Amino acid sequence: MLNRLLRLILKEFQVALGDKRARLMLIMPVVLQTLVFPFAATLEVKNATLAIYNQDAGQASVELIQRLSRTAAFSTLLMVRDDHALQQAIDGQEALLALRFPADFSCRLSSGAQASVQVLLDGRRSNSGQIAAGYVSSVLQAYAVERGARPASTLSVRNLHNPNLDFKWHVLPSLVAIITTIGCLMVTALSVAREREEGTFDQLLVSPLTPAYIMAGKAVPGVVIAVAQGCFIALAAVWGYGVPFTGSVPLLLTGMVFYGLALAGVGLFISSISENQQQAFLGVFTFMAPAVMLSGYVAPIENMPRFFQWVAFCNPLAYFIPILKGAFLKHYGFADGWALLWPMLAIALVTLTAALRLFRRHIA
Repeated sequence: MLNRLLRLILKEFQVALGDKRARLMLIMPVVLQTLVFPFAATLEVKNATLAIYNQDAGQASVELIQRLSRTAAFSTLLMVRDDHALQQAIDGQEALLALRFPADFSCRLSSGAQASVQVLLDGRRSNSGQIAAGYVSSVLQAYAVERGARPASTLSVRNLHNPNLDFKWHVLPSLVAIITTIGCLMVTALSVAREREEGTFDQLLVSPLTPAYIMAGKAVPGVVIAVAQGCFIALAAVWGYGVPFTGSVPLLLTGMVFYGLALAGVGLFISSISENQQQAFLGVFTFMAPAVMLSGYVAPIENMPRFFQWVAFCNPLAYFIPILKGAFLKHYGFADGWALLWPMLAIALVTLTAALRLFRRHIA
C-alpha cells in the first residue's frame, strides 16, 4: 500500500510540475512577489510633496522649511501664497501634507513665547498623512529644543527587534506565509476538481487505494511545494534583503509543515465540493482574502471586533505569521513557538478530517 501511495504522490507531482504553464504558475509568482512586494507593500513615507503657506517673514520659519526640505520624507516643497491655494493642494492630491506658519511665528519664538504651526492632513490617505505628520513634528520639536525650549516631558524610544524600523523586516517574514498560501492551496484545491473535469476521478476510486490514502497522496505534494516556496523566500530575505534570522531553523521548518498541512486540508475541502477547476480556483481566492485580512498582517487582531477575533483563532495564517516573525527577529525556539504550533496542527487535523469525510460522502 505504501508503494501505491508513493506512486500517487509522484503522479501528483508530475501533474503539478510536468506542464510548463503549471510550473510557471508555481515559480513566477514567487519570484515576482519576492522582488516587488518588499518595495511596494510599505508604510514608509518617502518622496512626498509638502505644501507650505508661510505668512511669517522671520528667520525661524525659513530655517524650518530648509530642514524639512532635507528630510527623505519630502522631496518636493510646494510653496503657496494663500489659503485657497493651500486647500487646493490638498484637494487635488498635489500634496500629502500642508503647513501654515502664522505671521508672528518667528517673533513669538524670539520672545520665548509658545509658537504654533497648523498642520493639514489629507484624510483620504490617513495612514501616510499621520506618518508624515510625525516626521514634521519631530523636526519642529528638535528645532524648539535647539532654541532653548524645554519640553513638558522627555520620551526615550527604543525599537526592539527592528531598531531602524526597516519595513522590509516586517514584510518579508509575512511574505513567506502569504505566498506559500497561494501555492499550496492551488495545488491541493485543483487536484480532485481536475480529476472530475478530466474524467479520471472514477478510475481513481476503483484503484486499490482507500479514500484516506487518496487524500494523503493529494495533500503531500501541496505541503512539499509550500515548504519549498517558503524556504526560497526565507533564503531570499536573509541573503538578498539582509533580514536577520535569529531563531531556530527546525522551528521554522516545523511551522512550514504544520501550516502546509492546515492549508492542504482547506484546499482538499474546497476541491471536494467543486465540480470543476474554475469553481476550485474561485474557492481558493474566496478563502485567501479573509484569511489575509484576519491574520494580523494588515491590522492587529486585538483591534478587531470580538466576533472576528474568534474567527481569526481558526485561521492558520494568524499563527504562522507570528512564528515567522519570532523566528526571524525574536530568537524564537520551540519553547517559544509551541503555543503557536499546536493550534496549526489542530486546524490541520480538523480540516483534513472534514475533507476526508466530505470526500467519502461524495463517493458513497
